[in-house]
Amino acid sequence: MKPTHPGPLVGIVVVMALLTWVVIRPIYSDLPLMPWTAIPTVLLLALGEAYSGWATKARIARKPGTKPVEPLAVARLAALAKASAYAGAVFGGVFAGFALHTVQILDRETPRGEFFVATGSFVSCVVLVCAALYLEHACRIPKEPEDRPRD
Repeated sequence: MKPTHPGPLVGIVVVMALLTWVVIRPIYSDLPLMPWTAIPTVLLLALGEAYSGWATKARIARKPGTKPVEPLAVARLAALAKASAYAGAVFGGVFAGFALHTVQILDRETPRGEFFVATGSFVSCVVLVCAALYLEHACRIPKEPEDRPRD
């Protein structure tokens, strides 16, 4: 599995934002209100992934007081991180598309509230992507120093 690079994730966000913006324009008034609950939910997921990254990095580095980590568990965490990064980019793009549409009609009360919910959700998705990239980075096997003799 190759490491995830931020470039394609940014591309996904931009494409999804533009697609959402185009689709939302004609049907916005028929849609239900956007729930604010996505913000704390995604932030809790990001917190969990960031903590998992911190703990996994310490366990891989065999810091004192930590147990060795199972290789299969690290592979699963890396897969979770990769999936979370892409899902965060897709949903972040959708929320950015909502924010792009509602920023144009901020003089009305309902779109103003939805703009803040969409923007907060977008920011929480960006935090999730950053936490996922950190978790994926933490799952890498550290390189051995060249001057250290091999067993």
